Amino acid sequence: MLSALAIANYRSLRQLTVPLGRLTVVTGPNGSGKSSVYRAMRLLAEIASGGVVRSLVREGGLASTLWAGPERYSAAVLRGEAPVQGTVRSEPVNLRLGFASAADAEGDDDFGYAIDIGLPPPVPPSAFSHDPEIKREALWSGPVLRPASQLVDRKGPALRVRDEADRWVVVERRIPAFASMMTEYADPRAAPEMLSLRERMRSWRFYDHFRSDAEAPARSPQLGTYTPVLANDGADLGAALQTIREIGDAEALDHALDDAFPGARVEVAAGPDGRFEVRMHQHGLLRALSAAELSDGTLRYLLWIAALLSPRPPSLLVLNEPETSLHPDLLPALGRLIAQAAVRTQVIVVSHATRLIASLEAAAGEMALQSVVLEKHFGATRIANLDMGDIPPWHWPAR
Repeated sequence: MLSALAIANYRSLRQLTVPLGRLTVVTGPNGSGKSSVYRAMRLLAEIASGGVVRSLVREGGLASTLWAGPERYSAAVLRGEAPVQGTVRSEPVNLRLGFASAADAEGDDDFGYAIDIGLPPPVPPSAFSHDPEIKREALWSGPVLRPASQLVDRKGPALRVRDEADRWVVVERRIPAFASMMTEYADPRAAPEMLSLRERMRSWRFYDHFRSDAEAPARSPQLGTYTPVLANDGADLGAALQTIREIGDAEALDHALDDAFPGARVEVAAGPDGRFEVRMHQHGLLRALSAAELSDGTLRYLLWIAALLSPRPPSLLVLNEPETSLHPDLLPALGRLIAQAAVRTQVIVVSHATRLIASLEAAAGEMALQSVVLEKHFGATRIANLDMGDIPPWHWPAR
């Protein structure tokens, strides 16, 4: 289970370390940095599949994602006596992402990971001179990076791993600047920890704003096959619901539906061509409504049921503003559904809906809910509701 998320120089996240629990809610006013935290976590997940540099390019390149403020503020600026102005840079231009883990009941080890991404040197000249480069990567055991706990170390193209005798062994293969050691080096004997962590990161799941418009894929019948994991666009909703009913927790599915729509039930009809169609029976109606006829909120709630009751729960599930398009009366039921999912997997919810947050707090019960409230201070995001003693310690690998 992740115990901390660390981000530096990504958009408004100048220096941010976020404590994480089994169920974590990240909230704050508009513009406080919630979406940046969510996007930074998606970037971390992209590392395990080799897509972090491409993702940065899609965001406009490294320069577009970096912290836009000065490296530091003078005392006069902080007192409001002088305007904000640039300073002479003393640190390298970089974007840094990382996380720490804590051993849990599922047997996951307490590995930590950090990556440092920067700009290439001006020489030799290249057509790819604006491409981000991975400068440092580190993998360690325990909550904080320390020299004695480091297991894998990448500096530029050079990679080294610790052997069974606790000695550093240099890997002969050079790592390209645009690639992560996570995807370029796979040796189950020399670095089993890296393989374990990579597979865990690849299992992370993100859901962000399901479509519910008239042309949304979830509204149309789709060819069905066993679907233990709902697609990000919800196109396979019928197959995902039927999979839960046949090999998952059908009772939980029925309960989640009745909790939101008392007396309602859902069926998935398979046509002769193999296409699955979602139909919802509601109290007081003479016929079932197809997915194409459902309201935006009802369809979205069915999508959340399919996502949160997955028969193959991930190690981490991140939900970005799940309250979107839902009627406020549905938020308590959604909160209970999310809390139920957190029993099986670590869940992070990014939201500004106070009613959903209150529902999560009530539904968490004995499971401690970690609340993180963000705010802006001089353009930089910081945590408003926690003292420094509540923030996990963090050390970045030096260049």
